[in-house]
Amino acid sequence: MNVKAALCLGLLLLGSSLQADEPVPKTLMTTCGKQLVSEDFAKAPPPYQGKPKGFASGYQGWFYTMGKRAGDWSVTDGSLKGVENPEVMHPATASVGFDFKDAVIACEVQMDDVPLNGRRGRNISIRATDDKDYVCTIGLYPGGFHIQKDDNDHEGPDVNEKLGSAKAPNKVGEWIPVVFEILGDEMVGTVNGVSLTGRHPNIDRPKHSVMFVIGNEGRIRNVRAWEALPNPEWEQNKAKLPAPLAPKSEKP
Repeated sequence: MNVKAALCLGLLLLGSSLQADEPVPKTLMTTCGKQLVSEDFAKAPPPYQGKPKGFASGYQGWFYTMGKRAGDWSVTDGSLKGVENPEVMHPATASVGFDFKDAVIACEVQMDDVPLNGRRGRNISIRATDDKDYVCTIGLYPGGFHIQKDDNDHEGPDVNEKLGSAKAPNKVGEWIPVVFEILGDEMVGTVNGVSLTGRHPNIDRPKHSVMFVIGNEGRIRNVRAWEALPNPEWEQNKAKLPAPLAPKSEKP
């Protein structure tokens, strides 16, 4: 092969590798490092590996076969559809297990335009978990969304602490882009281009899965996650966002 042909081949290979890279979401607090999760639900994900420790840890991959309390889940039309079981009055829950501490999580979610049939309401949450329980959450509903530090023990003294909320339309039956940034003790939630930030010391811990929680019926698709790296423009970006609520431990 002559030099010119070798150079052309090299350029072709470089172009192929660049095209293979998935686009990263727009972020404020972080930048995207190594990719950790990529799922387009073209078909049902392979069975999870490991031994689940409850819902939060002990497994790698997708886990949505937790019984009636977790609802019914199916892969259809390039999405994972969750249906809350009205008999148990508990949201449908599915998780993807992977080890991380700081991450950028991006996906699209949809609240299906179907009757409630006795279920309490339409909502979707994306939450990070540690080895035993919830850590932090973005919760969205037709009228807006909120971010919170989660109740990590359910028996006290820990409690949910809302770190920010926004009123913004999230239309039922339409796909809604979500970006969830976690770095140290801070988080940013961006829903349909609207962003909130907050911080709490309990966010800064190892994490083992991301859970998707659906009230009534809904779908998720194009789930991606990357290691999160610091964004040097964070302080500048943060100044443009609503002031975060202080953790209860820091309130007068």
